[in-house]
Amino acid sequence: MKFTSIQLFTILIAADLLALIAGIGIGSSGIGFGDLLSPTPIVSRIIIDYRLPRTLLSMIVGAGLAAAGCSLQALFRNPLADPYILGVSSGASVGAAFVILLGIASTINIMVSAFGFAIITSWIVYRIGKTEAGIPVYTLLLAGVAMAAFLSGITSLLIYISAQDMYQVVFWIMGGFWTANWLKVEIIFFPVLLSSIYLILSSWNLNAILMGEEHAMSVGIDVETFKKRVIAATALLTSAAVSVSGVIGFVGLITPHAMRIIAGENNKILLPTSLLAGAAFMPFVDLLSRTITTGEVPVGIITALLGAPFFLYLLRRSKIAA
Repeated sequence: MKFTSIQLFTILIAADLLALIAGIGIGSSGIGFGDLLSPTPIVSRIIIDYRLPRTLLSMIVGAGLAAAGCSLQALFRNPLADPYILGVSSGASVGAAFVILLGIASTINIMVSAFGFAIITSWIVYRIGKTEAGIPVYTLLLAGVAMAAFLSGITSLLIYISAQDMYQVVFWIMGGFWTANWLKVEIIFFPVLLSSIYLILSSWNLNAILMGEEHAMSVGIDVETFKKRVIAATALLTSAAVSVSGVIGFVGLITPHAMRIIAGENNKILLPTSLLAGAAFMPFVDLLSRTITTGEVPVGIITALLGAPFFLYLLRRSKIAA
Protein backbone atom coordinates (compact mmCIF):
# COMPACT_ATOMS: atom_id res chain seq x y z
CA MET A 1 0.00 0.00 0.00
CA LYS A 2 1.40 3.36 -1.05
CA PHE A 3 1.15 6.53 1.02
CA THR A 4 1.82 10.11 0.10
CA SER A 5 4.58 11.84 2.06
CA ILE A 6 2.05 13.82 4.11
CA GLN A 7 0.05 10.68 4.92
CA LEU A 8 3.19 8.80 5.93
CA PHE A 9 4.46 11.57 8.21
CA THR A 10 0.99 11.91 9.76
CA ILE A 11 0.82 8.17 10.48
CA LEU A 12 4.30 8.13 12.02
CA ILE A 13 3.67 11.19 14.20
CA ALA A 14 0.46 9.54 15.39
CA ALA A 15 2.44 6.37 16.13
CA ASP A 16 4.93 8.42 18.16
CA LEU A 17 2.12 10.00 20.18
CA LEU A 18 0.57 6.56 20.72
CA ALA A 19 3.94 5.22 21.88
CA LEU A 20 4.30 8.12 24.31
CA ILE A 21 0.80 7.60 25.74
CA ALA A 22 1.28 3.83 25.97
CA GLY A 23 4.62 4.26 27.71
CA ILE A 24 3.04 6.56 30.28
CA GLY A 25 -0.19 4.63 30.76
CA ILE A 26 1.07 1.03 30.88
CA GLY A 27 3.45 -0.50 33.38
CA SER A 28 4.01 -3.17 35.99
CA SER A 29 2.77 -1.07 38.92
CA GLY A 30 -0.93 -1.50 38.13
CA ILE A 31 -1.41 2.16 37.26
CA GLY A 32 -3.33 2.39 34.01
CA PHE A 33 -4.90 4.92 31.65
CA GLY A 34 -7.84 5.52 33.98
CA ASP A 35 -5.49 6.77 36.68
CA LEU A 36 -4.11 9.41 34.30
CA LEU A 37 -7.47 11.22 34.27
CA SER A 38 -7.46 11.85 38.02
CA PRO A 39 -3.93 11.27 39.24
CA THR A 40 -3.08 11.01 42.91
CA PRO A 41 0.28 12.31 44.20
CA ILE A 42 1.72 8.77 44.00
CA VAL A 43 0.46 8.30 40.45
CA SER A 44 1.88 11.68 39.41
CA ARG A 45 5.24 10.82 40.91
CA ILE A 46 5.43 7.44 39.13
CA ILE A 47 4.49 9.03 35.81
CA ILE A 48 6.68 12.14 36.04
CA ASP A 49 9.73 10.62 37.74
CA TYR A 50 9.74 7.19 36.12
CA ARG A 51 7.51 6.45 33.15
CA LEU A 52 7.76 9.78 31.29
CA PRO A 53 11.58 10.09 31.32
CA ARG A 54 11.90 6.40 30.47
CA THR A 55 9.55 6.69 27.52
CA LEU A 56 11.15 9.89 26.24
CA LEU A 57 14.64 8.41 26.60
CA SER A 58 13.64 5.32 24.63
CA MET A 59 12.14 7.54 21.90
CA ILE A 60 15.30 9.64 21.63
CA VAL A 61 17.55 6.56 21.54
CA GLY A 62 15.36 4.85 18.95
CA ALA A 63 15.30 7.95 16.75
CA GLY A 64 19.06 8.40 16.99
CA LEU A 65 19.91 4.80 16.17
CA ALA A 66 17.45 4.74 13.25
CA ALA A 67 18.87 7.95 11.77
CA ALA A 68 22.42 6.65 12.18
CA GLY A 69 21.58 3.31 10.54
CA CYS A 70 19.80 4.91 7.60
CA SER A 71 22.71 7.30 6.98
CA LEU A 72 25.38 4.59 7.18
CA GLN A 73 23.45 2.35 4.77
CA ALA A 74 23.49 5.20 2.26
CA LEU A 75 27.12 6.15 2.91
CA PHE A 76 28.42 2.58 2.64
CA ARG A 77 25.88 1.70 -0.08
CA ASN A 78 25.31 -1.43 1.97
CA PRO A 79 21.80 -2.41 3.14
CA LEU A 80 23.29 -4.45 6.00
CA ALA A 81 25.15 -1.54 7.59
CA ASP A 82 24.30 -0.85 11.25
CA PRO A 83 25.20 1.98 13.67
CA TYR A 84 27.47 -0.37 15.61
CA ILE A 85 29.49 -1.29 12.54
CA LEU A 86 32.23 1.19 13.50
CA GLY A 87 32.83 -0.50 16.85
CA VAL A 88 31.23 2.35 18.77
CA SER A 89 29.16 0.11 21.04
CA SER A 90 32.20 -2.01 21.89
CA GLY A 91 34.12 1.11 22.90
CA ALA A 92 31.23 2.26 25.09
CA SER A 93 31.09 -1.18 26.72
CA VAL A 94 34.76 -0.96 27.67
CA GLY A 95 34.18 2.49 29.15
CA ALA A 96 31.23 1.32 31.25
CA ALA A 97 33.00 -1.85 32.40
CA PHE A 98 36.10 0.15 33.35
CA VAL A 99 34.12 2.53 35.58
CA ILE A 100 32.24 -0.34 37.23
CA LEU A 101 35.52 -2.17 37.86
CA LEU A 102 36.92 0.93 39.58
CA GLY A 103 33.90 1.01 41.92
CA ILE A 104 32.75 4.48 40.85
CA ALA A 105 29.73 3.36 38.85
CA SER A 106 27.39 6.29 39.34
CA THR A 107 24.95 7.11 36.53
CA ILE A 108 26.90 10.14 35.35
CA ASN A 109 30.27 8.37 35.56
CA ILE A 110 29.07 5.45 33.46
CA MET A 111 27.56 7.83 30.91
CA VAL A 112 30.67 10.00 30.63
CA SER A 113 33.04 7.03 30.43
CA ALA A 114 30.92 5.13 27.90
CA PHE A 115 30.46 8.22 25.75
CA GLY A 116 34.16 9.14 25.91
CA PHE A 117 35.38 5.65 25.03
CA ALA A 118 32.86 5.44 22.18
CA ILE A 119 34.04 8.72 20.65
CA ILE A 120 37.70 7.70 21.01
CA THR A 121 36.91 4.36 19.34
CA SER A 122 35.25 6.14 16.43
CA TRP A 123 38.32 8.35 15.99
CA ILE A 124 40.70 5.36 16.09
CA VAL A 125 38.62 3.45 13.53
CA TYR A 126 38.58 6.51 11.30
CA ARG A 127 42.38 6.90 11.55
CA ILE A 128 42.95 3.21 10.83
CA GLY A 129 40.56 3.21 7.88
CA LYS A 130 41.95 6.39 6.36
CA THR A 131 44.43 6.02 3.50
CA GLU A 132 46.35 8.44 1.29
CA ALA A 133 43.58 8.09 -1.28
CA GLY A 134 40.89 9.08 1.22
CA ILE A 135 38.53 6.90 3.26
CA PRO A 136 37.70 3.74 1.30
CA VAL A 137 34.48 2.21 2.58
CA TYR A 138 35.83 -1.34 2.75
CA THR A 139 38.86 -0.38 4.88
CA LEU A 140 36.61 1.54 7.25
CA LEU A 141 34.32 -1.47 7.60
CA LEU A 142 37.23 -3.82 8.23
CA ALA A 143 38.73 -1.43 10.77
CA GLY A 144 35.39 -1.23 12.58
CA VAL A 145 34.98 -5.01 12.69
CA ALA A 146 38.54 -5.54 13.91
CA MET A 147 38.23 -2.84 16.59
CA ALA A 148 34.88 -4.23 17.76
CA ALA A 149 36.37 -7.71 18.15
CA PHE A 150 39.40 -6.35 20.03
CA LEU A 151 37.31 -4.23 22.40
CA SER A 152 34.85 -7.07 23.00
CA GLY A 153 37.80 -9.12 24.19
CA ILE A 154 38.82 -6.31 26.57
CA THR A 155 35.26 -6.09 27.88
CA SER A 156 35.23 -9.85 28.52
CA LEU A 157 38.53 -9.54 30.39
CA LEU A 158 37.15 -6.73 32.54
CA ILE A 159 34.03 -8.77 33.27
CA TYR A 160 36.24 -11.67 34.37
CA ILE A 161 38.32 -9.38 36.59
CA SER A 162 35.34 -7.56 38.10
CA ALA A 163 34.04 -10.73 39.82
CA GLN A 164 31.24 -9.53 42.16
CA ASP A 165 30.45 -6.54 39.94
CA MET A 166 30.20 -8.73 36.87
CA TYR A 167 26.39 -8.68 36.80
CA GLN A 168 26.38 -4.87 36.53
CA VAL A 169 28.56 -4.97 33.43
CA VAL A 170 26.57 -7.81 31.87
CA PHE A 171 23.22 -6.08 32.44
CA TRP A 172 24.58 -2.82 31.01
CA ILE A 173 25.82 -4.61 27.90
CA MET A 174 22.41 -6.25 27.43
CA GLY A 175 20.86 -2.78 27.05
CA GLY A 176 17.77 -1.29 28.62
CA PHE A 177 16.08 1.75 30.12
CA TRP A 178 15.56 0.70 33.75
CA THR A 179 17.98 3.42 34.92
CA ALA A 180 16.25 6.16 32.89
CA ASN A 181 15.96 9.59 34.49
CA TRP A 182 15.59 13.22 33.47
CA LEU A 183 19.35 13.79 33.60
CA LYS A 184 19.92 11.24 30.83
CA VAL A 185 17.14 12.76 28.74
CA GLU A 186 18.67 16.23 29.07
CA ILE A 187 22.20 15.06 28.32
CA ILE A 188 21.51 13.23 25.05
CA PHE A 189 18.68 15.38 23.69
CA PHE A 190 20.79 18.03 21.98
CA PRO A 191 23.52 15.72 20.56
CA VAL A 192 20.81 13.54 18.99
CA LEU A 193 18.79 16.55 17.80
CA LEU A 194 21.71 18.40 16.21
CA SER A 195 23.22 15.28 14.59
CA SER A 196 19.83 14.23 13.21
CA ILE A 197 19.18 17.69 11.78
CA TYR A 198 22.56 17.65 10.04
CA LEU A 199 21.92 14.23 8.51
CA ILE A 200 18.42 15.20 7.33
CA LEU A 201 19.79 18.39 5.75
CA SER A 202 22.44 16.22 4.05
CA SER A 203 19.91 13.80 2.58
CA TRP A 204 20.44 15.12 -0.97
CA ASN A 205 24.17 14.41 -0.66
CA LEU A 206 23.41 10.91 0.63
CA ASN A 207 21.22 10.33 -2.42
CA ALA A 208 24.14 11.35 -4.61
CA ILE A 209 26.51 9.03 -2.73
CA LEU A 210 24.08 6.15 -3.32
CA MET A 211 24.66 6.59 -7.04
CA GLY A 212 28.41 6.26 -6.61
CA GLU A 213 31.25 8.48 -5.43
CA GLU A 214 32.09 9.50 -9.00
CA HIS A 215 28.57 10.78 -9.51
CA ALA A 216 28.68 12.61 -6.17
CA MET A 217 31.91 14.35 -7.15
CA SER A 218 30.47 15.26 -10.55
CA VAL A 219 27.64 17.18 -8.89
CA GLY A 220 30.03 19.16 -6.71
CA ILE A 221 30.19 17.17 -3.46
CA ASP A 222 33.50 17.00 -1.61
CA VAL A 223 33.09 13.28 -0.96
CA GLU A 224 35.92 12.79 1.52
CA THR A 225 34.88 15.77 3.67
CA PHE A 226 31.27 14.65 3.53
CA LYS A 227 32.24 11.14 4.66
CA LYS A 228 34.05 12.58 7.68
CA ARG A 229 31.02 14.62 8.68
CA VAL A 230 28.54 11.75 8.29
CA ILE A 231 30.81 9.39 10.23
CA ALA A 232 31.18 12.01 12.98
CA ALA A 233 27.41 12.60 13.15
CA THR A 234 26.53 8.89 13.23
CA ALA A 235 29.27 8.20 15.79
CA LEU A 236 27.87 10.98 17.99
CA LEU A 237 24.34 9.58 17.67
CA THR A 238 25.43 6.04 18.49
CA SER A 239 27.73 7.12 21.32
CA ALA A 240 24.99 9.20 22.94
CA ALA A 241 22.49 6.34 22.66
CA VAL A 242 24.84 3.67 24.00
CA SER A 243 25.99 5.86 26.89
CA VAL A 244 22.47 6.04 28.36
CA SER A 245 20.96 2.68 27.38
CA GLY A 246 23.79 0.21 26.96
CA VAL A 247 24.09 -1.88 23.81
CA ILE A 248 20.81 -2.15 21.90
CA GLY A 249 21.40 -3.65 18.49
CA PHE A 250 19.49 -3.94 15.21
CA VAL A 251 17.29 -0.84 15.68
CA GLY A 252 19.31 0.97 13.01
CA LEU A 253 18.81 -2.03 10.73
CA ILE A 254 15.13 -2.84 11.27
CA THR A 255 13.51 0.59 11.13
CA PRO A 256 15.25 2.02 8.02
CA HIS A 257 14.47 -1.13 6.04
CA ALA A 258 10.87 -1.19 7.20
CA MET A 259 10.52 2.41 6.04
CA ARG A 260 12.43 1.72 2.82
CA ILE A 261 9.71 -0.74 1.83
CA ILE A 262 7.08 1.98 2.31
CA ALA A 263 8.91 5.22 1.49
CA GLY A 264 11.45 4.10 -1.11
CA GLU A 265 15.14 4.97 -1.40
CA ASN A 266 14.93 8.78 -1.43
CA ASN A 267 16.72 9.86 1.75
CA LYS A 268 14.82 13.15 1.82
CA ILE A 269 11.81 11.07 2.85
CA LEU A 270 13.49 7.90 4.12
CA LEU A 271 15.74 9.55 6.71
CA PRO A 272 13.11 11.58 8.62
CA THR A 273 10.55 8.78 8.42
CA SER A 274 13.12 6.29 9.75
CA LEU A 275 13.82 8.67 12.61
CA LEU A 276 10.11 8.92 13.45
CA ALA A 277 9.69 5.15 13.11
CA GLY A 278 12.62 4.53 15.46
CA ALA A 279 11.08 6.92 17.99
CA ALA A 280 7.89 4.83 17.93
CA PHE A 281 9.50 1.39 17.71
CA MET A 282 11.78 1.65 20.73
CA PRO A 283 9.14 2.62 23.35
CA PHE A 284 6.95 -0.30 22.29
CA VAL A 285 9.90 -2.70 22.60
CA ASP A 286 10.70 -1.22 26.00
CA LEU A 287 7.04 -1.57 27.01
CA LEU A 288 7.21 -5.23 26.00
CA SER A 289 10.41 -5.70 28.00
CA ARG A 290 8.85 -4.45 31.25
CA THR A 291 5.46 -6.15 30.94
CA ILE A 292 6.20 -9.52 29.31
CA THR A 293 7.27 -11.07 32.64
CA THR A 294 7.02 -10.23 36.32
CA GLY A 295 10.59 -8.94 36.15
CA GLU A 296 12.16 -7.08 33.25
CA VAL A 297 13.75 -8.47 30.11
CA PRO A 298 16.67 -6.38 28.79
CA VAL A 299 15.63 -4.46 25.69
CA GLY A 300 18.79 -5.57 23.87
CA ILE A 301 17.66 -9.19 24.08
CA ILE A 302 14.30 -8.42 22.47
CA THR A 303 15.81 -6.34 19.66
CA ALA A 304 18.33 -9.13 19.02
CA LEU A 305 15.53 -11.72 18.82
CA LEU A 306 13.68 -9.47 16.37
CA GLY A 307 16.71 -8.22 14.46
CA ALA A 308 18.75 -11.36 13.89
CA PRO A 309 16.08 -13.10 11.75
CA PHE A 310 15.49 -9.81 9.94
CA PHE A 311 19.23 -9.55 9.22
CA LEU A 312 19.27 -13.11 7.82
CA TYR A 313 16.29 -12.26 5.65
CA LEU A 314 18.08 -9.20 4.24
CA LEU A 315 21.24 -11.25 3.70
CA ARG A 316 19.32 -13.92 1.80
CA ARG A 317 17.51 -11.33 -0.28
CA SER A 318 20.77 -9.58 -1.17
CA LYS A 319 22.25 -12.91 -2.31
CA ILE A 320 19.21 -13.59 -4.49
CA ALA A 321 19.45 -10.09 -5.97
CA ALA A 322 23.16 -10.62 -6.67
